[in-house]
Amino acid sequence: MLRVVIAEDDFRVAQVHEKFLAKIKQVELAAKAKDCAETLAAVKQERPDLVLLDNYMPDGLGIELIDELRKESPETDVILVSAANEREYIETALRKGVKGIILKPAELSQFTATIEKYRKDREKLSNQETIDQEYLDELFGVKAVKKEAPAVKGIDPLTMQKVQKLLEQYEEGVTAEKMGEEMGASRTTARRYLEYLVSTDDCYAELGYGIVGRPERKYFVK
Repeated sequence: MLRVVIAEDDFRVAQVHEKFLAKIKQVELAAKAKDCAETLAAVKQERPDLVLLDNYMPDGLGIELIDELRKESPETDVILVSAANEREYIETALRKGVKGIILKPAELSQFTATIEKYRKDREKLSNQETIDQEYLDELFGVKAVKKEAPAVKGIDPLTMQKVQKLLEQYEEGVTAEKMGEEMGASRTTARRYLEYLVSTDDCYAELGYGIVGRPERKYFVK
């Protein structure tokens, strides 16, 4: 469970952000703070995973508080939620290692996407024993140029693109039978494309059990 502190001096904005936060799975509110002093105290007491930090506070600037937060709780990360959009401010925030910046007024979709990405990146990193370049590229948003794969018998490139797009829609995985229904093909054909994606390391499969208890493979996008 991701524990979050909301640091915001405007109680109405804080309430909105709290409601947004409640819509995200595996996230809980640890505390709320309305100025820099309260934020520092909340971090000291709660040791949260994340602080959603406003910049303009009654007793100082959030951007200047980051270093103190790091000293108090090195494992606590910061995402800035602020109306400040000057280049110098953004550059300073990035140098201080913030995990995201949400410009006010925050929209639900952007707020949720930023927190979800942070949560998933943190969760995935905690499950890694060793780190390879592919994972680092994914973490930092680097898209390496892939070598074009040679033509494979029984694999149509356009159909493959369709399968990949459909697969991305199923965060909780999809069976060959369901994929066949979505792409308008047989389960056998769907399985052939999905297994090909497994072989190229573009997706992975896990064994689960269907309604009648028989084992079935579910495919997940990487």
